[in-house]
Amino acid sequence: MQAFDASSIIHAWDNYPIIQFPGLWDWMASQIAEKKLVMPSVAYDEVANKIPECGEWLRDNKIELLAITNPILHEALKIKNLLGIVGDSYHSKGVGENDIFIIATASINNTGLVSNEGRQPKLPDNLSKSKIPVICAMSEVGVTCINFIEFIKRSKVVFK
Repeated sequence: MQAFDASSIIHAWDNYPIIQFPGLWDWMASQIAEKKLVMPSVAYDEVANKIPECGEWLRDNKIELLAITNPILHEALKIKNLLGIVGDSYHSKGVGENDIFIIATASINNTGLVSNEGRQPKLPDNLSKSKIPVICAMSEVGVTCINFIEFIKRSKVVFK
């Protein structure tokens, strides 16, 4: 099972229009139906606010939304402390609160994460400048994170 971050589904929506890539979107709908693709509720909210048509497509295809639970809140606090973020002092170049909830949701639900956030070659000196992929790779977090193209390649599906 893979959890989609807002950035990955928005990337797919913007770069692979349904009208031109119906096979891709039919396959994604089947992955959703089989519960192989899910989405943290906060990521869905971001998508629905930024691109209502994409949010509607996800809703129409009955994407399973992973709600924020107490274990996720505790995991998010652990990640926030690991990054040295105090209160609401998120660094503009790093993750925001929703990003931390998304990572924590993937961690607690033992699922991989598909995110198109920028890759960082190494951990920044100031951990609060970290982005989703580098945080997922931290040994204390341990969430597998791939981008949308890696997700498609790993599926080995051929779209005709």
